[in-house]
Amino acid sequence: MPAPRGQPLDAAQAGRFRQAQGLLQSGMPAQALSIAEALAEQAPQAADAWQLLALCLADSDRHEQADAAFKRALVLLPGSTMVSRNYGVFLASYGKALRAQGKLDAAGTILRKALTLSPGHASAWVDLGVVLRSLGRIDEALAALLRAQGLLRERGIKQPEVQDMINGLLADAGRPAEALSGARQLVALHPDHAPAHETLSNLLWENGAELAPDEDPLGEFRAAARSQPGNRALQLAFARMLMMAKRADEALALLYPLRQREPGNALLDWFAADALDALQQHEQAGLLYAAAARGELGARPEFLNAHARHAFRTRRFDLAASCAEKVVQLDPQNQEGWSHLGTAWRLIGDEREHWLCDYERLVGYAEIEPPPGFSNLSAFLQTLTATLDEMHTAKREPVNQSVHGGTQTAGQLFGRDNAVIRAAESALHAAVEDWLAALPDDADHPFLSRKQRSVDFVGSWSVKLKSSGHHSNHIHSKGWASSAFYVALPSSVLEPNRESRAGWIQFGQPLEDLRLDLPPRRVIQPRPGYLALFPSWMWHGTVPFDARESRLTIAFDMQPKT
Repeated sequence: MPAPRGQPLDAAQAGRFRQAQGLLQSGMPAQALSIAEALAEQAPQAADAWQLLALCLADSDRHEQADAAFKRALVLLPGSTMVSRNYGVFLASYGKALRAQGKLDAAGTILRKALTLSPGHASAWVDLGVVLRSLGRIDEALAALLRAQGLLRERGIKQPEVQDMINGLLADAGRPAEALSGARQLVALHPDHAPAHETLSNLLWENGAELAPDEDPLGEFRAAARSQPGNRALQLAFARMLMMAKRADEALALLYPLRQREPGNALLDWFAADALDALQQHEQAGLLYAAAARGELGARPEFLNAHARHAFRTRRFDLAASCAEKVVQLDPQNQEGWSHLGTAWRLIGDEREHWLCDYERLVGYAEIEPPPGFSNLSAFLQTLTATLDEMHTAKREPVNQSVHGGTQTAGQLFGRDNAVIRAAESALHAAVEDWLAALPDDADHPFLSRKQRSVDFVGSWSVKLKSSGHHSNHIHSKGWASSAFYVALPSSVLEPNRESRAGWIQFGQPLEDLRLDLPPRRVIQPRPGYLALFPSWMWHGTVPFDARESRLTIAFDMQPKT
């Protein structure tokens, strides 16, 4: 990197400048930073000294200080193409880091600034698109990814990941036919790209009844897996899809030749163990789980949670507790680990279950206030119902979700450019903050110890259940706290029938697939306009109902706002 023009360094300073550059390029940022700091102090009017300092600080992940140093360099040398370009590259990297930390609003701001300085930075457009999609700003995300795709095409770069994200955004935007067309084109152009096949199968699963009524949602994926036996990533992705679609026998058959080629591969054995467990061949599954646990997988929370699920199914509750304890030691915020630990404590009669899962204290239930512009809550709910109904374009529930007999909106619900959705988000956020204020303090509790005055919404969607529909018992692995807001309910759900409890929400009854004969700990009858709030690791589900009307809800996951 040649020094930019501006107030020059003297000969000795220029030598030290080049020395620092060499150290930085040789992977010795600390030594380079020491020289750069001294140069900036000795020559405070030299833009090249401040840019060097900025680069050294950036390489040391001191982002805020690097940002200030770049700004100083631009003040000293306004309009410098080189400083602007380097500053833009730094900001793009900083934005990516913020995105990885889940600081989406800050990441979006930094990435936009980076693109103002370096509008041709394709990967920054991709990162901005991903951030905007996570924030629910679908149209803006789509525009960002299309810009990235155009830049990549100009350079002759093929990146199927970008088109795959575009297809997902089209589905989020309620344009499933366009998404499906794009997904078909992508798998035709890149038949070896596993994520493209996953997207196509998911689109067909949810929308195929209308858009491709005679097509097997897994057909194209299956054909690709058969024609590419050496494509390990594709084989494993299809095995995962088969498991999600409850086709464990086919998944096991698919895994057989892979395991023959790689005997003793712990990851493949884990896949096979999951399939065997689903087929109730628990003894064989147990041997594979036990063997895998002795290796590196024994320190991975995802595997330990799978092993705990097997332990529940085989009624080895001490083993389930042991696996869960390891999970929360490795990852104290692992929601499934805490769920399994609470369940194991309940089964072995450990009183700590009541401390962890205090259903009366930790489950909130309250009516929200009508947003500004609406005369009463009923008027708001009526408008919100109409808005959400238009967004439920799928004909079937997503694969491997808790929803049965209904549909779920695609992508993030909150953040969209829709006045009614924004009003709902604001009203619900206010209700959440009231709930947070009423929660007790407990520095030793894994949920209460993380409580803050507010939250960030990290996932949001709407579910529309039809007659006989329900949510199977489940948790939310990506949240800290989760919710169910009741928008519209069938009359049968509103009837005071404590025997059937049709359509009611229940807490504390584990996933049905674990085959544990445990009743719920708390059951709540929903009411339109009411919001239920609870720890994300808490088992919850709904009782099936029979009615001509639908059961319409909004749900969201939250993380403490720090």
